[in-house]
Amino acid sequence: MAATMLASTSVAAGLSGSPLASSLVRSGISSLSCRSLGASRYTRRGGLIRCEGVKDTVDKATRKEITKEEILQNQETNQSEKQSVFGAVPSSGSFYPRPEVERRPETGERSLGSIFAFDGAAPETINGRLAMVGIFWAAIAEKMSGLTVFDQLYTQGTGLVFYVALVPLIAYASIVPMLNGESTDARSFGPFTARAERWNGRLAMIGFLSLLLTENFIHAPVFTNFF
Repeated sequence: MAATMLASTSVAAGLSGSPLASSLVRSGISSLSCRSLGASRYTRRGGLIRCEGVKDTVDKATRKEITKEEILQNQETNQSEKQSVFGAVPSSGSFYPRPEVERRPETGERSLGSIFAFDGAAPETINGRLAMVGIFWAAIAEKMSGLTVFDQLYTQGTGLVFYVALVPLIAYASIVPMLNGESTDARSFGPFTARAERWNGRLAMIGFLSLLLTENFIHAPVFTNFF
């Protein structure tokens, strides 16, 4: 369906300057493409078809509003919100730990300092996403090159270029929703939930660190020798 949608959009845009353009529009190709994206309507500007209302449709399908009342209720009933992993009781305005209502982007401060605090929304989210991408990349790259992660990053150098380019990209894409007052818990689509991402990210961080330590001891790529 996606391929058909993109193909029909490309055809309609590519033929915009031809005599057939108006008949293609009348035949419903443009409206069909936009409707399959969930857009409310479409416009043509400079030969390009622009679907309008896609963002609203995506928000309606994937976004969940998290209210202050729900957060306060969770603080009172969730045992893990009553004390941190170090046993400290969250207190308002403290460096760590802060109450949930203060550390969440929806209800707390939306500055970079707050988001990147030890208990902020950004550190675990960004590190987990980088770890998931990193361990996936390590498996493929080791199979293709036969080099360990360290060799790919520092000896060969190619992996370091991709790493330096990828980190700011993932960090930026993760920070923007938080600055707009949206945490990862506000989005879900089928099996893609914030809870699943957190656990997959945590496992990936442990797995990537284990991969580095193991390859440091055996001096060989794990995915090439054992998988």
